[in-house]
Amino acid sequence: MRTLQAPPLGQGPPEVSRWVREMFSQVAGRYDFLNHLLSFQLDRYWRRRAAALLARELSSGGWVVDACCGTGDMALAIRHEMHTRVLGVDFSHVMLRRALRKSRSRSQLFWAEADALALPLADKSVSAVTMAFGFRNLADYDAGLREILRVLEPGGVALILEFSHPGDGWFGRAYRFYARSILPRVGGLISGLRWAYEYLPFSIERFPRATELAEQMRRVGFLNVRYWLLSGGIVAIHMGHAPTSA
Repeated sequence: MRTLQAPPLGQGPPEVSRWVREMFSQVAGRYDFLNHLLSFQLDRYWRRRAAALLARELSSGGWVVDACCGTGDMALAIRHEMHTRVLGVDFSHVMLRRALRKSRSRSQLFWAEADALALPLADKSVSAVTMAFGFRNLADYDAGLREILRVLEPGGVALILEFSHPGDGWFGRAYRFYARSILPRVGGLISGLRWAYEYLPFSIERFPRATELAEQMRRVGFLNVRYWLLSGGIVAIHMGHAPTSA
């Protein structure tokens, strides 16, 4: 496998998608370990909180799709909270292999290799779609939201768990110093792929703020859009519903 170079800034969605796919394929071996280490284990709590919020919105039955599922931690968290079928979708074959190994003893968990911008699902066919720390890596945010809306049944739930922007106080300044200066060094040292962990704070900084993402969801057509800020605003959970009628 070739050494990954800098992200293709200024290029089109196909080039960005290929770069992101290769990046995740190369860091897959250390992905879970570094997620837990660099977040001080908070990533486990964030996923549990998101899965619990989703469980309160849905009754049992139907399908939940976890897009950009990576190694499957969000899908596993959902399955722990809900007695429902969960389909994890990701475009990295390497990440999906790790998800499959982690879920062999679990029932009602399924995996598919596909792009979140072109889900292999019929219109209005699933009860919920989640994305945990994958939405900001999409080449086109509006297209991603429209694709989620396409596959949701009337009244279905979209849930996005993603990094956000702490305020400008001391906590926000400390977090930004950690994200820009410490995280890339530690992540690069352990993974051997520093660009991937320099890309992480860059991708967070260019990502919309929580209020902006909520408004973007409304513009695309989601209803009852809400969001929750966690851990001082480091991450946000956004939730919206598909319209109940055309």
